[in-house]
Amino acid sequence: MSKHKHESQHPEKADIQSAPSSPESGTAVTVGEAETAQAQPAAGEAGAAQAAAETGVDTIKQELEKTKAELAEVRAQLEEANDKFLRKLAEEVNFRKRMIREKEDAQKYGIASLLNDLIPVLDDFDRSIASAEVGQNYDHLHDGVLLIRRQLSQMLENKYSLKRFESKGALFDPNRHEALFAEPGDVEEPVVSEEYLPGYELHDRILRTAKVRVKMPAPKKQPEANSAEAGSPESEAQMPDASKSQA
Repeated sequence: MSKHKHESQHPEKADIQSAPSSPESGTAVTVGEAETAQAQPAAGEAGAAQAAAETGVDTIKQELEKTKAELAEVRAQLEEANDKFLRKLAEEVNFRKRMIREKEDAQKYGIASLLNDLIPVLDDFDRSIASAEVGQNYDHLHDGVLLIRRQLSQMLENKYSLKRFESKGALFDPNRHEALFAEPGDVEEPVVSEEYLPGYELHDRILRTAKVRVKMPAPKKQPEANSAEAGSPESEAQMPDASKSQA
């Protein structure tokens, strides 16, 4: 009886001692060792799952960083393209403004070079007039005007290719001459007989036609029809014989 009482007081020891032995190994396995053996596969599966989760998170982070880098590169390219576009637009606007300004300046000051060449001519006229008023000499004034005219004509021809063409005695050309008067003459083709205003040409273009009088060919005289018919044989045949009529 004392033996049973002692076992009831220490039940844990009794359970440990009563654990069955392994038939394969022939050694006894305790309850703790069995529980540890059962917990090892579950712990391995949990560790593998945690490692896979950590690997997935790292992959997502890498892709996110890559996407951010690509986005930053695209933004930089977009800003560069926008900057180039704005510069190009500004250059085009400035070019148009410059062209408009140059066109306006050309219209305003296009004849500045010609005017600079004409100002000395005005000075020559002023000096010639002043000299004539002092000396009261018409011949001197006349010679001065002729000299100024010759210098002006040479300047316009040499620098601006403005030429004066002579028309008197030339064949009439409607592209170069404007006929103010016309008269018949002993000519075969229309000829300029008198020039009222000279014509001028710039290079190969007529700036002003010459105002002229034209001599036209006289109309040719045609033989009279009656005289031609009177001298024909038919008219003689139709005339009656005077001797026969008297008989």
